[in-house]
Amino acid sequence: MSNHSQLLYKAMTWGHPEEIPVSVGALPAMWIRLGDEMQRFAREYPDFFHNPPTAESAGKGLSGRYKRGQWTDEWGCVWNNEHDGMDAIPTGHPVPNREDILALQIPKNRDGSLPHGLMYLRLLDLRGFEEAMLDFAEECCELQILIDKVLEYNCIQIECALPRAGEVMYFADDLGMQTGLAIGPAKWRKYMKPCFARMFSMARQAGKLVYLHTDGCIHEIMPDLQECGANMINPQIRANGLKNLVRVCRGKIPINLDLDRQLFPFATPSQLKDHVRECVETLWLPQGGLGLSIELNYDVPLENAAALLDELRVIKRYRA
Repeated sequence: MSNHSQLLYKAMTWGHPEEIPVSVGALPAMWIRLGDEMQRFAREYPDFFHNPPTAESAGKGLSGRYKRGQWTDEWGCVWNNEHDGMDAIPTGHPVPNREDILALQIPKNRDGSLPHGLMYLRLLDLRGFEEAMLDFAEECCELQILIDKVLEYNCIQIECALPRAGEVMYFADDLGMQTGLAIGPAKWRKYMKPCFARMFSMARQAGKLVYLHTDGCIHEIMPDLQECGANMINPQIRANGLKNLVRVCRGKIPINLDLDRQLFPFATPSQLKDHVRECVETLWLPQGGLGLSIELNYDVPLENAAALLDELRVIKRYRA
């Protein structure tokens, strides 16, 4: 295990990590657009950027949803992308009508792939957002049929992934919107909670820890996700609010906090340093339960990125 993996493991298990685990990522578009400037920046922060790509290699390494153009996934969902290095959006939904669900076949892939949006978002990708929302609102019988098919496929893929998985198994599915769950917590618990419980139980029974990335306002269901088997959740600070995360998580649910990407492009360097410090001073406990995560894009001025990384270098050794 790398040093970061060891620290994250200790944070997940309340194992008194020597410092706060910190992860820094930059979207491929940032390497492509900023080129040599981004290379110079990465050389100033080798502790956060290991083997950084060049603009050329970042562009050549794109595939699937991150490549400009159109791409069709294993379910038949069509994705469109206008910019290399950015994520695509689904524009073609293979089961736009409820009767189409009955004929839908699960993919034949058995490669252990567990992509972002593997459960809840997969339903939206297959049906389209508006149709999926009607399914949940009307609680049609086809909704459960579709859920069962997606879950069956996920369980097959988890089974395939387990033999080569490390000590931690990573899942990603954005469950929230900016101010809450689109389907509400009650229907999430009715339809989605059993799915996550089954998927996570496969990993836990195999002796793995479960890490869940999920964007949006999800603080209402974070205890449910822990009950399902999640050992650590990666929530967004902006959507959930610091007060809610303190109330729901501090000392109870380990989190790898996604710092405020919506703030990064517009704040001053001083404001960004204050943001990082406020989060740590409010959430830190000596036994762990806290990691920090940053994702950068080309809209973030490099002086702002530098301020964030400078503060992280200091704050990761925080002691109250």
